[in-house]
Amino acid sequence: MMCVLVVGGMDRLEDDYIKVANKMGIKLKVFTKRVTDFSSKIGEVDALIVFTNKVSHPAKNQVAKFSKKTNKPVFLCHSCGICSLKNALKELKDSIEPKR
Repeated sequence: MMCVLVVGGMDRLEDDYIKVANKMGIKLKVFTKRVTDFSSKIGEVDALIVFTNKVSHPAKNQVAKFSKKTNKPVFLCHSCGICSLKNALKELKDSIEPKR
């Protein structure tokens, strides 16, 4: 199962984000608040999504640094709604998983 980390977003939508991802067969980790020692708390992920309207510049920079170091794809999305997450997950899933 593919695992994706979401950075940013709204606290009140966290459960909805996870439900949407589970329906798509994706395990989702969500960091809606600032996280200290970011790299050690991420764990093993296949890709990252950043909701840029709900995250600080330093947090976005941490994600970019982690992505460059680990060669993991990052999807930057301005909006943090459920539809935006679905679209980002679909795009990531299509680009990462082998075509059948």
